Amino acid sequence: MSLERVQHVDQTISTRHSVRAFLNQPVEKDTIKDILRVACRAPSGTNIQPWNVYVVTGGTRDELVKRVCEAQMELFFQPHLKEKYQESFAYYPDQWLSPFIERRRENGWGLYGLLGIEKGEKEKMAQQLLRNFKLFDAPVGIFFTVHKSLGIGSKMDIAMMMQNVMIAAKARGLDTCPQAAWNHFHPIVLDVLGVDGTEEDLVCAIALGYADPDEIVNSFITPRLDVEDFTVFLD
Repeated sequence: MSLERVQHVDQTISTRHSVRAFLNQPVEKDTIKDILRVACRAPSGTNIQPWNVYVVTGGTRDELVKRVCEAQMELFFQPHLKEKYQESFAYYPDQWLSPFIERRRENGWGLYGLLGIEKGEKEKMAQQLLRNFKLFDAPVGIFFTVHKSLGIGSKMDIAMMMQNVMIAAKARGLDTCPQAAWNHFHPIVLDVLGVDGTEEDLVCAIALGYADPDEIVNSFITPRLDVEDFTVFLD
């Protein structure tokens, strides 16, 4: 394997990060197809290829954004409606333990600090949260579902496919943001997608488009641990 090829792959992976502001620039359908064609080479247990993929643009995208933003604002003003918007599966733990809670806080306050949002500024936090459901202005939303009969392994398979999507997009000059935030509103999402919610679970979403280089939020790059901090080598 040539050093140039290794460096190209490594650079594509290491320069991918979650983008939270996109340009109003469309993405060609053929480009999205190419990305998905490459991404579906992801491994899956016994090659069941459990992913269902829904790409929203144009009017469908706008309808989805409108309905979920309305639901999020309803929830902000009426927190007791939380029970109405529950994930179909737990993405995060009920109780956070160290060191994960510290990393989570570092991430959240690092982003808020960059945006000038201080502790206690609930309205500003709510507006930033709402940006998730506007796909950060990305022109493309990609939603991944799995059949309810399948196990946790299939969600792992889909996660590997999603990573492929993000890397393939980066290689083509596009950027992405994986979003689990949509899962709370899965009944609305699945309804807009025309999906039978009794058969499929929403796993995650990806915002896809061209990053806005002038938005400060896109300068937010999360740190990573050193290899020695998470790896045990046994000879």
